[in-house]
Amino acid sequence: MRIMIAAAGSRGDVAPYTGLGVELSRAGYDVALAATETFAPLAREAGLGFRSLPADTRGHGEVTGRRDLMRAASAFITELGQGFADAVDKGTDLLLLSTTTTPLGWHLTEATGTPSLGVYLQPTVPTGDFPPVVTGSRSLGRVGNRAIGRLALRMADRVYEPAVAQLRHHLALPRCSASEMRRRQEQANWPILHGVSTALVPRPSDWRPGLDVVGNWWPHHEPADRLPSDLEDFLSAGPRPVLIGFGSMASGDGERLSEIAVRALRRAGLRGILQAGTAGLAADGDGLLTIGDVPHALLFPRLAAVVHHGGAGTSAAALRAGVAAVPVPVTADQPFWTKRLAALGAATDPIPFRYLTVERLADSLRQVVKEQAHSRAAARAARHMATENGARRALEAIRQLTGG
Repeated sequence: MRIMIAAAGSRGDVAPYTGLGVELSRAGYDVALAATETFAPLAREAGLGFRSLPADTRGHGEVTGRRDLMRAASAFITELGQGFADAVDKGTDLLLLSTTTTPLGWHLTEATGTPSLGVYLQPTVPTGDFPPVVTGSRSLGRVGNRAIGRLALRMADRVYEPAVAQLRHHLALPRCSASEMRRRQEQANWPILHGVSTALVPRPSDWRPGLDVVGNWWPHHEPADRLPSDLEDFLSAGPRPVLIGFGSMASGDGERLSEIAVRALRRAGLRGILQAGTAGLAADGDGLLTIGDVPHALLFPRLAAVVHHGGAGTSAAALRAGVAAVPVPVTADQPFWTKRLAALGAATDPIPFRYLTVERLADSLRQVVKEQAHSRAAARAARHMATENGARRALEAIRQLTGG
Protein backbone atom coordinates (compact mmCIF):
# COMPACT_ATOMS: atom_id res chain seq x y z
CA MET A 1 0.00 0.00 0.00
CA ARG A 2 1.26 3.46 -0.92
CA ILE A 3 0.73 6.17 1.70
CA MET A 4 1.41 9.85 1.20
CA ILE A 5 1.72 12.28 4.09
CA ALA A 6 1.00 15.84 2.95
CA ALA A 7 2.27 18.57 5.29
CA ALA A 8 3.12 22.22 4.83
CA GLY A 9 4.44 25.05 6.97
CA SER A 10 7.60 25.60 8.99
CA ARG A 11 10.03 22.89 10.12
CA GLY A 12 7.96 22.19 13.23
CA ASP A 13 4.91 21.58 11.02
CA VAL A 14 6.73 18.96 8.93
CA ALA A 15 9.53 17.23 10.88
CA PRO A 16 7.25 15.16 13.20
CA TYR A 17 5.83 13.37 10.17
CA THR A 18 9.22 11.83 9.43
CA GLY A 19 8.92 9.79 12.63
CA LEU A 20 5.37 8.75 11.72
CA GLY A 21 6.50 7.89 8.21
CA VAL A 22 9.34 5.69 9.45
CA GLU A 23 6.95 3.74 11.70
CA LEU A 24 4.62 3.12 8.75
CA SER A 25 7.52 2.19 6.50
CA ARG A 26 8.79 -0.37 9.01
CA ALA A 27 5.31 -1.91 8.98
CA GLY A 28 5.65 -2.53 5.25
CA TYR A 29 3.96 0.50 3.72
CA ASP A 30 5.47 2.50 0.86
CA VAL A 31 5.53 6.00 2.39
CA ALA A 32 6.25 9.36 0.81
CA LEU A 33 6.23 12.84 2.33
CA ALA A 34 4.72 15.66 0.28
CA ALA A 35 6.10 18.98 1.53
CA THR A 36 7.77 22.11 0.24
CA GLU A 37 11.20 21.60 -1.30
CA THR A 38 12.98 22.91 1.80
CA PHE A 39 12.19 19.66 3.59
CA ALA A 40 13.35 17.20 0.95
CA PRO A 41 16.49 16.37 3.02
CA LEU A 42 14.34 15.49 6.07
CA ALA A 43 12.37 12.96 4.04
CA ARG A 44 15.40 11.43 2.39
CA GLU A 45 17.36 11.15 5.65
CA ALA A 46 14.40 9.20 7.06
CA GLY A 47 14.35 6.89 4.04
CA LEU A 48 10.99 8.21 2.82
CA GLY A 49 9.94 9.14 -0.67
CA PHE A 50 9.46 12.83 -1.40
CA ARG A 51 7.06 14.88 -3.50
CA SER A 52 7.54 18.62 -3.76
CA LEU A 53 4.67 20.95 -2.88
CA PRO A 54 4.68 24.53 -4.17
CA ALA A 55 5.09 27.58 -1.93
CA ASP A 56 7.52 28.39 0.86
CA THR A 57 6.76 29.94 4.24
CA ARG A 58 10.03 31.87 4.10
CA GLY A 59 8.89 34.01 1.19
CA HIS A 60 6.18 36.05 2.90
CA GLY A 61 8.03 38.44 5.19
CA GLU A 62 8.40 38.70 8.93
CA VAL A 63 5.59 37.29 11.08
CA THR A 64 5.33 38.82 14.55
CA GLY A 65 1.59 39.43 15.01
CA ARG A 66 -1.85 38.13 14.07
CA ARG A 67 -2.27 40.49 11.10
CA ASP A 68 1.12 39.45 9.70
CA LEU A 69 0.16 35.81 10.26
CA MET A 70 -3.11 36.11 8.33
CA ARG A 71 -1.43 37.96 5.46
CA ALA A 72 1.38 35.41 5.21
CA ALA A 73 -1.02 32.46 5.55
CA SER A 74 -3.25 33.74 2.75
CA ALA A 75 -0.33 34.19 0.36
CA PHE A 76 1.15 30.82 1.29
CA ILE A 77 -2.13 28.92 0.87
CA THR A 78 -2.79 30.52 -2.51
CA GLU A 79 0.61 29.34 -3.75
CA LEU A 80 0.12 25.91 -2.19
CA GLY A 81 -3.25 25.39 -3.83
CA GLN A 82 -1.97 26.26 -7.28
CA GLY A 83 0.10 23.10 -7.57
CA PHE A 84 -1.22 20.84 -4.81
CA ALA A 85 -3.06 18.38 -7.08
CA ASP A 86 -0.07 17.97 -9.39
CA ALA A 87 2.30 17.29 -6.52
CA VAL A 88 0.31 14.43 -4.97
CA ASP A 89 1.23 11.04 -6.41
CA LYS A 90 -1.57 9.62 -8.53
CA GLY A 91 -0.82 6.10 -7.26
CA THR A 92 -1.51 6.94 -3.63
CA ASP A 93 -3.76 4.47 -1.78
CA LEU A 94 -4.14 6.56 1.39
CA LEU A 95 -3.62 10.27 1.91
CA LEU A 96 -2.64 11.52 5.38
CA LEU A 97 -3.41 15.22 5.72
CA SER A 98 -1.97 17.74 8.16
CA THR A 99 -3.91 20.68 9.59
CA THR A 100 -2.59 22.90 6.80
CA THR A 101 -3.18 20.55 3.87
CA THR A 102 -6.56 19.11 4.91
CA PRO A 103 -8.77 21.88 3.41
CA LEU A 104 -7.11 21.20 0.04
CA GLY A 105 -6.75 17.43 0.39
CA TRP A 106 -10.48 16.91 0.88
CA HIS A 107 -11.09 18.01 -2.70
CA LEU A 108 -8.46 15.63 -4.02
CA THR A 109 -10.12 12.73 -2.23
CA GLU A 110 -13.43 13.70 -3.83
CA ALA A 111 -11.87 13.82 -7.29
CA THR A 112 -9.82 10.62 -7.04
CA GLY A 113 -11.72 8.49 -4.54
CA THR A 114 -8.53 8.08 -2.50
CA PRO A 115 -9.28 7.51 1.21
CA SER A 116 -7.86 10.08 3.59
CA LEU A 117 -7.17 10.55 7.29
CA GLY A 118 -6.34 13.67 9.30
CA VAL A 119 -3.00 13.67 11.12
CA TYR A 120 -2.96 16.91 13.09
CA LEU A 121 -0.33 18.50 15.32
CA GLN A 122 -2.84 20.95 16.86
CA PRO A 123 -6.34 20.40 18.28
CA THR A 124 -8.35 22.66 15.96
CA VAL A 125 -11.83 21.15 16.43
CA PRO A 126 -13.99 23.43 18.62
CA THR A 127 -14.45 22.36 22.23
CA GLY A 128 -15.69 23.84 25.45
CA ASP A 129 -12.49 22.76 27.21
CA PHE A 130 -10.30 25.52 25.78
CA PRO A 131 -10.37 28.38 23.26
CA PRO A 132 -8.99 27.90 19.73
CA VAL A 133 -5.27 27.29 19.59
CA VAL A 134 -4.63 30.08 17.06
CA THR A 135 -6.44 32.94 18.78
CA GLY A 136 -4.26 33.16 21.87
CA SER A 137 -7.35 34.22 23.80
CA ARG A 138 -8.29 33.43 27.37
CA SER A 139 -11.01 30.92 28.10
CA LEU A 140 -14.54 32.27 27.62
CA GLY A 141 -16.26 29.37 29.35
CA ARG A 142 -17.57 26.25 27.64
CA VAL A 143 -20.19 27.94 25.50
CA GLY A 144 -17.92 30.83 24.59
CA ASN A 145 -14.97 28.57 23.75
CA ARG A 146 -17.09 26.52 21.37
CA ALA A 147 -18.48 29.66 19.73
CA ILE A 148 -15.09 31.26 19.17
CA GLY A 149 -13.78 27.88 17.99
CA ARG A 150 -16.39 27.79 15.24
CA LEU A 151 -15.55 31.39 14.35
CA ALA A 152 -11.86 30.49 14.05
CA LEU A 153 -12.71 27.70 11.59
CA ARG A 154 -14.82 30.07 9.51
CA MET A 155 -11.90 32.50 9.38
CA ALA A 156 -9.59 29.69 8.26
CA ASP A 157 -12.06 28.69 5.55
CA ARG A 158 -11.97 32.25 4.20
CA VAL A 159 -8.20 32.05 3.88
CA TYR A 160 -8.54 28.83 1.86
CA GLU A 161 -11.48 29.95 -0.31
CA PRO A 162 -9.51 31.27 -3.33
CA ALA A 163 -7.20 28.25 -3.36
CA VAL A 164 -10.15 25.85 -3.05
CA ALA A 165 -11.97 27.49 -5.96
CA GLN A 166 -8.88 27.23 -8.17
CA LEU A 167 -8.21 23.64 -7.13
CA ARG A 168 -11.76 22.46 -7.83
CA HIS A 169 -11.63 24.13 -11.25
CA HIS A 170 -8.33 22.33 -11.93
CA LEU A 171 -9.91 19.02 -10.87
CA ALA A 172 -13.05 19.63 -12.97
CA LEU A 173 -15.25 19.48 -9.85
CA PRO A 174 -18.43 21.48 -9.36
CA ARG A 175 -18.26 24.54 -7.12
CA CYS A 176 -18.12 23.85 -3.40
CA SER A 177 -16.94 26.31 -0.77
CA ALA A 178 -14.31 25.51 1.83
CA SER A 179 -16.88 25.82 4.61
CA GLU A 180 -19.39 23.55 2.86
CA MET A 181 -16.74 20.87 2.39
CA ARG A 182 -15.84 21.15 6.08
CA ARG A 183 -19.51 20.60 7.04
CA ARG A 184 -19.68 17.51 4.85
CA GLN A 185 -16.60 16.00 6.46
CA GLU A 186 -17.78 16.73 10.01
CA GLN A 187 -21.15 15.14 9.30
CA ALA A 188 -19.35 12.06 7.97
CA ASN A 189 -17.20 11.90 11.16
CA TRP A 190 -14.05 12.16 9.04
CA PRO A 191 -11.31 10.65 11.25
CA ILE A 192 -8.53 12.81 12.70
CA LEU A 193 -5.59 11.58 14.75
CA HIS A 194 -3.90 14.23 16.88
CA GLY A 195 -0.17 13.70 17.36
CA VAL A 196 -0.23 15.38 20.76
CA SER A 197 0.40 14.06 24.24
CA THR A 198 -2.55 13.73 26.57
CA ALA A 199 -0.25 15.25 29.19
CA LEU A 200 -0.81 18.55 27.38
CA VAL A 201 -4.21 18.00 25.76
CA PRO A 202 -6.50 15.31 27.19
CA ARG A 203 -9.17 14.34 24.66
CA PRO A 204 -12.08 16.78 25.08
CA SER A 205 -15.24 15.00 26.20
CA ASP A 206 -17.42 17.02 23.81
CA TRP A 207 -15.59 16.00 20.64
CA ARG A 208 -17.49 14.01 18.05
CA PRO A 209 -16.62 10.37 17.22
CA GLY A 210 -13.60 9.95 14.98
CA LEU A 211 -11.37 12.40 16.85
CA ASP A 212 -8.52 10.88 18.86
CA VAL A 213 -5.45 12.14 20.74
CA VAL A 214 -2.78 9.47 20.28
CA GLY A 215 0.52 10.93 21.55
CA ASN A 216 3.31 12.76 19.80
CA TRP A 217 5.03 11.85 16.55
CA TRP A 218 8.70 12.64 16.95
CA PRO A 219 11.11 13.81 14.23
CA HIS A 220 13.20 10.91 13.00
CA HIS A 221 16.88 10.63 13.79
CA GLU A 222 19.18 7.64 13.42
CA PRO A 223 20.17 5.72 16.57
CA ALA A 224 23.81 6.33 15.66
CA ASP A 225 23.38 10.13 15.50
CA ARG A 226 25.58 12.12 17.85
CA LEU A 227 25.82 15.76 18.83
CA PRO A 228 28.61 17.79 17.18
CA SER A 229 31.94 17.49 18.98
CA ASP A 230 32.13 21.18 19.91
CA LEU A 231 28.69 20.94 21.52
CA GLU A 232 29.68 17.77 23.40
CA ASP A 233 32.80 19.51 24.66
CA PHE A 234 30.78 22.50 25.83
CA LEU A 235 28.23 20.35 27.64
CA SER A 236 31.02 18.48 29.43
CA ALA A 237 32.93 21.61 30.44
CA GLY A 238 30.67 22.83 33.23
CA PRO A 239 27.18 22.90 34.77
CA ARG A 240 24.19 22.17 32.59
CA PRO A 241 23.53 25.16 30.31
CA VAL A 242 20.33 26.84 29.20
CA LEU A 243 19.32 26.68 25.53
CA ILE A 244 17.80 29.81 24.00
CA GLY A 245 16.21 29.58 20.56
CA PHE A 246 13.19 30.78 18.60
CA GLY A 247 13.03 28.22 15.82
CA SER A 248 11.62 29.67 12.60
CA MET A 249 10.36 32.81 14.37
CA ALA A 250 11.77 36.37 14.74
CA SER A 251 13.50 36.68 11.37
CA GLY A 252 15.72 39.77 11.29
CA ASP A 253 15.62 40.24 15.06
CA GLY A 254 18.73 38.23 15.85
CA GLU A 255 21.01 41.02 17.02
CA ARG A 256 18.53 42.35 19.59
CA LEU A 257 17.56 38.88 20.83
CA SER A 258 21.18 37.79 21.09
CA GLU A 259 22.00 40.80 23.25
CA ILE A 260 19.00 40.15 25.51
CA ALA A 261 19.91 36.47 25.81
CA VAL A 262 23.56 37.05 26.69
CA ARG A 263 22.86 39.80 29.22
CA ALA A 264 20.10 37.74 30.88
CA LEU A 265 22.34 34.67 31.12
CA ARG A 266 25.10 36.78 32.69
CA ARG A 267 22.70 38.27 35.24
CA ALA A 268 21.38 34.83 36.16
CA GLY A 269 24.90 33.39 36.38
CA LEU A 270 24.21 30.64 33.85
CA ARG A 271 25.99 29.07 30.91
CA GLY A 272 24.06 29.29 27.67
CA ILE A 273 23.67 27.82 24.20
CA LEU A 274 22.13 30.05 21.54
CA GLN A 275 20.45 28.20 18.67
CA ALA A 276 20.73 30.38 15.58
CA GLY A 277 17.38 29.55 13.97
CA THR A 278 15.75 31.88 11.46
CA ALA A 279 16.45 34.87 13.70
CA GLY A 280 20.19 34.28 13.44
CA LEU A 281 21.03 34.28 17.16
CA ALA A 282 24.76 34.33 17.84
CA ALA A 283 27.13 34.93 20.75
CA ASP A 284 30.65 34.11 21.82
CA GLY A 285 32.64 34.26 25.02
CA ASP A 286 33.12 32.23 28.15
CA GLY A 287 30.16 30.05 28.98
CA LEU A 288 28.48 30.69 25.60
CA LEU A 289 28.10 28.62 22.44
CA THR A 290 26.15 29.14 19.20
CA ILE A 291 24.75 26.09 17.38
CA GLY A 292 22.60 25.24 14.38
CA ASP A 293 19.94 22.55 14.12
CA VAL A 294 20.49 19.47 16.27
CA PRO A 295 18.02 16.77 17.33
CA HIS A 296 16.03 17.90 20.36
CA ALA A 297 15.95 14.33 21.61
CA LEU A 298 19.74 14.29 21.95
CA LEU A 299 20.29 17.78 23.37
CA PHE A 300 17.35 18.60 25.62
CA PRO A 301 17.98 15.95 28.32
CA ARG A 302 21.42 17.55 28.85
CA LEU A 303 20.06 21.04 29.66
CA ALA A 304 19.11 22.97 32.77
CA ALA A 305 16.23 24.70 30.99
CA VAL A 306 15.01 25.77 27.54
CA VAL A 307 13.94 29.26 26.48
CA HIS A 308 11.78 28.79 23.40
CA HIS A 309 8.98 30.25 21.28
CA GLY A 310 6.39 27.69 22.30
CA GLY A 311 5.94 25.81 19.05
CA ALA A 312 4.07 22.52 19.42
CA GLY A 313 7.12 20.37 18.67
CA THR A 314 9.57 22.26 20.86
CA SER A 315 7.12 22.39 23.75
CA ALA A 316 6.56 18.64 23.54
CA ALA A 317 10.28 17.89 23.17
CA ALA A 318 11.11 19.84 26.33
CA LEU A 319 8.45 17.96 28.28
CA ARG A 320 9.60 14.62 26.90
CA ALA A 321 13.10 15.40 28.14
CA GLY A 322 11.79 16.41 31.56
CA VAL A 323 13.37 19.85 31.24
CA ALA A 324 11.63 23.02 32.43
CA ALA A 325 11.01 25.94 30.09
CA VAL A 326 10.84 29.71 29.90
CA PRO A 327 8.35 30.22 27.04
CA VAL A 328 8.42 33.34 24.86
CA PRO A 329 5.48 32.94 22.44
CA VAL A 330 5.52 34.96 19.22
CA THR A 331 2.31 34.17 17.30
CA ALA A 332 -0.10 31.51 15.96
CA ASP A 333 -0.59 28.52 18.29
CA GLN A 334 2.41 29.36 20.48
CA PRO A 335 0.48 31.18 23.25
CA PHE A 336 -1.77 28.12 23.55
CA TRP A 337 1.10 25.69 24.09
CA THR A 338 2.97 27.97 26.47
CA LYS A 339 -0.13 28.39 28.62
CA ARG A 340 -0.51 24.60 28.73
CA LEU A 341 3.11 24.22 29.83
CA ALA A 342 2.67 26.80 32.57
CA ALA A 343 -0.60 25.19 33.73
CA LEU A 344 1.26 21.89 34.15
CA GLY A 345 3.87 23.69 36.23
CA ALA A 346 6.59 22.68 33.74
CA ALA A 347 7.28 26.27 32.68
CA THR A 348 7.32 29.77 34.08
CA ASP A 349 4.56 32.16 33.10
CA PRO A 350 5.00 32.99 29.40
CA ILE A 351 6.80 36.20 28.44
CA PRO A 352 5.07 37.53 25.31
CA PHE A 353 7.69 38.16 22.64
CA ARG A 354 7.00 41.88 22.36
CA TYR A 355 7.54 42.29 26.12
CA LEU A 356 10.80 40.35 26.32
CA THR A 357 13.47 42.25 28.25
CA VAL A 358 16.77 41.41 29.89
CA GLU A 359 15.22 41.83 33.33
CA ARG A 360 12.19 39.61 32.69
CA LEU A 361 14.24 36.88 31.05
CA ALA A 362 16.88 36.91 33.80
CA ASP A 363 14.23 36.71 36.53
CA SER A 364 12.52 33.78 34.81
CA LEU A 365 15.83 32.00 34.26
CA ARG A 366 16.74 32.31 37.94
CA GLN A 367 13.30 31.00 38.88
CA VAL A 368 13.28 28.03 36.54
CA VAL A 369 16.84 26.90 37.29
CA LYS A 370 17.22 27.68 40.99
CA GLU A 371 13.80 26.38 42.04
CA GLN A 372 13.00 22.71 41.42
CA ALA A 373 9.20 22.84 41.19
CA HIS A 374 9.18 23.37 37.41
CA SER A 375 11.70 20.59 36.83
CA ARG A 376 9.68 18.17 38.97
CA ALA A 377 6.51 18.98 37.01
CA ALA A 378 8.36 18.47 33.71
CA ALA A 379 9.67 15.13 34.96
CA ARG A 380 6.13 14.00 35.85
CA ALA A 381 4.94 14.91 32.35
CA ALA A 382 7.91 13.06 30.84
CA ARG A 383 6.94 9.88 32.70
CA HIS A 384 3.40 10.20 31.33
CA MET A 385 4.64 10.74 27.78
CA ALA A 386 6.88 7.69 28.04
CA THR A 387 3.73 5.54 28.26
CA GLU A 388 2.45 6.89 24.90
CA ASN A 389 3.40 5.70 21.43
CA GLY A 390 1.76 8.05 18.97
CA ALA A 391 3.26 6.48 15.86
CA ARG A 392 2.15 2.99 16.88
CA ARG A 393 -1.37 4.24 17.66
CA ALA A 394 -1.50 5.85 14.21
CA LEU A 395 -0.36 2.61 12.59
CA GLU A 396 -3.13 0.71 14.36
CA ALA A 397 -5.72 3.26 13.22
CA ILE A 398 -4.51 3.05 9.61
CA ARG A 399 -4.70 -0.74 9.67
CA GLN A 400 -8.23 -0.54 11.00
CA LEU A 401 -9.23 2.04 8.38
CA THR A 402 -7.75 0.14 5.45
CA GLY A 403 -8.27 -3.41 6.67
CA GLY A 404 -4.55 -4.01 6.15
